[in-house]
Amino acid sequence: MKKQTYGVGLIGFGVAGRHFHAPLIEATPGLELLAVVSSRPDAVHECLPEVAVLPKAAALFARHDIDLVVIATPNETHFPLGKAALAAGKHLVIDKPFTVSVPEARLLKAQAEKAERLLSVFHNRRWDSDFLTLQALLEARTLGRPVSLELRFDRFRPQVTDRWRDHQRPGSGIWYDLGAHLLDQVHMLFGMPKAILLELATAREGARVDDDFLAVLEYENLRITLQASSLVAASTPRLALHGTGGSFVKYGADPQEKWLREGRTPAPAWGVDENPGELILDEGEEGSVSLVRHAHSGVPGDYLAYYAGIADALAGQAAPPVTAEQALAVMTLIEAGLDSYRQGRWIRLREEGGPRHLHGHGR
Repeated sequence: MKKQTYGVGLIGFGVAGRHFHAPLIEATPGLELLAVVSSRPDAVHECLPEVAVLPKAAALFARHDIDLVVIATPNETHFPLGKAALAAGKHLVIDKPFTVSVPEARLLKAQAEKAERLLSVFHNRRWDSDFLTLQALLEARTLGRPVSLELRFDRFRPQVTDRWRDHQRPGSGIWYDLGAHLLDQVHMLFGMPKAILLELATAREGARVDDDFLAVLEYENLRITLQASSLVAASTPRLALHGTGGSFVKYGADPQEKWLREGRTPAPAWGVDENPGELILDEGEEGSVSLVRHAHSGVPGDYLAYYAGIADALAGQAAPPVTAEQALAVMTLIEAGLDSYRQGRWIRLREEGGPRHLHGHGR
């Protein structure tokens, strides 16, 4: 008989560990958060008074009551910590991005398969309200054939912080951070693109790593642009989808991150967005155009679906909500984008995911 409740150990209690993983694990039936590895025990106990705090990951790996290890630490540590967790016989969830390189991701995937352990990556933005709404519109072909899609993740954070993401370390910068989210969303919808072109910038005073990017992804009869910046104070479309039958435009972020940071308790299908977006549809007779605007109710976001899927996967009832293969595809796109930026040209992607140059497309 399968175990009904799985003990979880969390490594890291920064923004991701404290505001995303811990509350979602705590709210998921079948999962019990037993221990946190952190150098700040007071901060952990302030939020989780009943949870043990351990100073080192090795102490967590040695505990027999820990079935699942969740890694929410700086990106460069994902591979060594993940490797050690799998070697200790633990199931594994890693915060996005998977690792800092494709070879590291492949090694962890192979190790998990050999050990017959679950391995998943926390690409939580699949459960944003705007993405779920976009997915539903595409499946229903509400806008006809899609022609172009713009996804943006803009913020106004003019001050360079002392956090690791703003330092020159492996896996730092906005492309690894927010690019991973947008690339995963696009890959979920359309698979691997034919080619990618990336521009990176350091826009803020004193910035040491990229804090602005623009990526263009080429698909058959479809162009997708991905953009993120730390210096956008104005409202920009979160997404804009244009098709042969009209457009869908969405402003404003999914509310779940804000609510989690405020300490609100997550609940199933809680992510109802007050700004769900607008449809502009061509409702003219054949041969004429008549554009009509419609408020669109949207699909509620639900980050809890990720850890509910992890609990089901541990019980053998479903595949992981994000598979290692899918996370590896995102790493392939991250690296292909970096190749594009360094070489000043499009990078074409083979069907199996390996990058090669797209000749004739120089900067």
